[in-house]
Amino acid sequence: MHRIVRKEQLSPEICLVECEAGDLAAAAHAGQFVILRIDENGERFPLTLYDWDREKGTITVVCQAVGVSTKKLCALEQGDNVLDIAGPLGHAVRSGTSGKVICIGGGVGTAEAYPVARFLREEGCDVTVIIGARNKDMVICESDIRKISDKVYVTTDDGTYGRKGFVTDVLAELVGKERYDLVYAIGPIPMMKAVSDMTRGKGIKTMVSLNSIMIDGTGMCGGCRVMYDGETRFACVDGPEFDGHLVDFDDLMLRGRRYRDKEKISLDRYEKDCRIGLGLK
Repeated sequence: MHRIVRKEQLSPEICLVECEAGDLAAAAHAGQFVILRIDENGERFPLTLYDWDREKGTITVVCQAVGVSTKKLCALEQGDNVLDIAGPLGHAVRSGTSGKVICIGGGVGTAEAYPVARFLREEGCDVTVIIGARNKDMVICESDIRKISDKVYVTTDDGTYGRKGFVTDVLAELVGKERYDLVYAIGPIPMMKAVSDMTRGKGIKTMVSLNSIMIDGTGMCGGCRVMYDGETRFACVDGPEFDGHLVDFDDLMLRGRRYRDKEKISLDRYEKDCRIGLGLK
């Protein structure tokens, strides 16, 4: 059991949760993720680490409530418990990067971009961050990101905050004016595909973080497999970081839609139970 010591609502759909998890905090590094299970009947789902405090023995994740399990997590409050948290899993962001870097966070992926940008800044890189969101209410983690970045750009689809448009609009301008050594993109699959397509022609190394469907996090279930440079890889043990120019994003999008009908049935059942007052979280 992992007690929640802090809960913040970052937007109507996105929450920040800090949990007691001393062993995980001691071993955590940027780019890694954990797999959570809220209760005995819950499914296992991955979330990238947003932060960790080795002295307090806590880890922090940011979650968007889109399915049953993520809605259950966002419904918990300070003092409640998460049943299981396994990790840290996956490869950490590799050190040795230098020069000018652009980190891109789309939607809740902005929270995943934060520890990566912080790590690259600690490595001595010049770090520019582009945040993308549907609207002003969905812009998250901006203040933390500004503290560890050289430049920050914010875009919203509807123009209610920052610049109206997409992260690729800003990216096109930046790489058109200056030479960058690395682009690191985390967010929706179509966004990572668009970023990778743009940088491929310019020869800019581009890394993406794949947070696909996972069950065990050990590579045994095969749920998170991804076609990479013509071969099958597993996001949980081979990633989550991959060269964006070698990922088959079209196949990845098909896999992501595979369980959509079942997820909708489960979500409809969950919301119906909540409406009739069964007290489910």
